[in-house]
Amino acid sequence: MTQTIFRYIFIFISLGFVNFSCGQDTGTRLIHDSLTTIADCPQKDIFDILTKQKLLAPEIPSRKVRAIILPLIAYSPVTGLQLGAGSSLSWTIGRNPLTNLSAGSVQLLWTTERQLISYIRTSMFFNENKWFLQTDWRWYIFRMPTYGLGTGPKADNTNASVDPGSEDGFDNNSKFPMRYNWVRLHNVLLGKVSGNFYVGLGYHLDYYYDIHDDALNLDSASFNMTPHYAYSLLHKFNPKTYTTSGMSINFVFDSRDNIINAYKGIYVNINYLANFTFLGSDQAGSHLWTEFRTYVGLSKRVPRHLLAFRVFGNFQVSGTMPYLNLMSNGFDPLNSSGRGYAQGRWRGEDFVYGETEYRFPISRCTRILGGVLFANFTTASGRDMHVPLFGFIKPGCGFGIRIMVGKHDRTNLLIDFGLGQLSHGFYLQAQEVF
Repeated sequence: MTQTIFRYIFIFISLGFVNFSCGQDTGTRLIHDSLTTIADCPQKDIFDILTKQKLLAPEIPSRKVRAIILPLIAYSPVTGLQLGAGSSLSWTIGRNPLTNLSAGSVQLLWTTERQLISYIRTSMFFNENKWFLQTDWRWYIFRMPTYGLGTGPKADNTNASVDPGSEDGFDNNSKFPMRYNWVRLHNVLLGKVSGNFYVGLGYHLDYYYDIHDDALNLDSASFNMTPHYAYSLLHKFNPKTYTTSGMSINFVFDSRDNIINAYKGIYVNINYLANFTFLGSDQAGSHLWTEFRTYVGLSKRVPRHLLAFRVFGNFQVSGTMPYLNLMSNGFDPLNSSGRGYAQGRWRGEDFVYGETEYRFPISRCTRILGGVLFANFTTASGRDMHVPLFGFIKPGCGFGIRIMVGKHDRTNLLIDFGLGQLSHGFYLQAQEVF
């Protein structure tokens, strides 16, 4: 399967750079003509085509909130058919023209698997960028399978005789269906120190309740155990409900030209979060989040033609965290990692993820339509089963279409198809993956 994935990567990259396979003079002329045509045309979005409205300046008027509301119909193996609506928001606070764009997203979905997925996420720059507020509020009525911890296979893949409180013997390729409810309230306020550098504090609450291990059966002759139940008993968590509540110190450097869809700049985020029992956390513990993103332009005339890179890591530093609070793909702050795999497929106490995207315009003049080719990797530890970080790496790749739905703030509608090892996925969302 790995060979198949990298064969797809090669095909996608070959298609993306097909112009370069022409003769040198012909290829150079075609690329030059294409970029010149694009550079001489103003950016449009889908509403210019649908409504024939007058082309406006790309600047967003001060104090004006722009909202793009989209009906959402999608499908994934974890959620089934998804029906609902989402909105991409952008606005500026204050009248100072130097104040950066603020952005947010709202989503409400109901699925055929009887799930409710709702969240509000915002990134707000206050007047003259002196303060920056990040929020992440979620309420999930959720069901999904878990697969154990770590990205490595387990040699002894039986779990029938596993004792409660031990994770030994679980096959990482087996599914263990779960149902649970989840409330998240994360808030981080940062103040500018100098230039693009910010420092701040945050409060983070995650409450998991009505947790049901559907595969758990302690009364049967086969004594069917699940990784979540065994982990919870081993680390002294109530397997039906648990809470983490803590404070964080945050360091952010952000030189991106646009937080919704950057064409250039660097983003660095370092977050050290400590959970405390006196704040309501079931157990004390801490973890470190580190993230780096950068955007490299491939054309001065067409800024939309670029390479984008992201890598992040989440590391348990002290104490312990409840099972569902451990980092997993698709549950990062942007809910966008691990394309090619089911959400929550890989989980661990230590988790590292990296990806790159080649982003390019397709429409020669309007620039409404664009495309991406992407590749990613995931690695996670399972400390109780001695699965080391970087001991096993799971690759993914894919391609996607970008439809410009908001030229003023560069909001795209994303349609992606991803491939993983014995896995695939289809993804639909607004705003860039990173």
